[in-house]
Amino acid sequence: MVRSIRIDAVLIQAVIAGALSFAHLHDLAEAAGQTGWKAWAYPVSVDLLLVAVWRRLRTERSGLAWFWFLVALVASLGANIATAGLLDLDHVPAWLRILVAGWPALAFLGGTLLAHTPTTPTPAPEPAPRPVPVVDRPAVPEPTSEPVSAPEIATPEPAPALPQAPASVPAVPPALVDHARKVATEHRTRTGTDIDTATLRARLGVPEDLAGAIVAHLV
Repeated sequence: MVRSIRIDAVLIQAVIAGALSFAHLHDLAEAAGQTGWKAWAYPVSVDLLLVAVWRRLRTERSGLAWFWFLVALVASLGANIATAGLLDLDHVPAWLRILVAGWPALAFLGGTLLAHTPTTPTPAPEPAPRPVPVVDRPAVPEPTSEPVSAPEIATPEPAPALPQAPASVPAVPPALVDHARKVATEHRTRTGTDIDTATLRARLGVPEDLAGAIVAHLV
């Protein structure tokens, strides 16, 4: 059975990006004085470091893996930017020659640490407790007992009510009594009848209990 060939756009993009990055790294290494096979070894070294980082990130996303990922990414992007016309490849600065010359040792250190540093073991999940089998036990009849009547409790007779003390009569100032007497005299002269408590309370504007006390003083 012949399988149909399916073109993957992401795979084609990855091949193009890898080829261009490979060529830029080669051109930069060659411009920095690494000629012949040595210039071709530099892009291989960068790509191998990226592969080591990718394998480490698949098992553990630690700070060590992310650090070397940034180192390899800067090396690859730096070569792409440097060869884009921002750097004169005929007159490479001395610091760039030093970086290119020291890259093999740096890449070897990073690959060794990524390959031989033990990863943090993931704790295995605890097994779920096994259910305890329930054994059916024969039902035991409960003992029957006759209900016991509770003893009658004598209800205490209520205590006799204590006589309530008479309500206290508010004290009436003498001046208020004199004024009330004048009001009562004027009311008797005008109507011919004694003034009642409600009328006296309304004329004086005092509470009802105080008005009753004043009437008691007028009698």
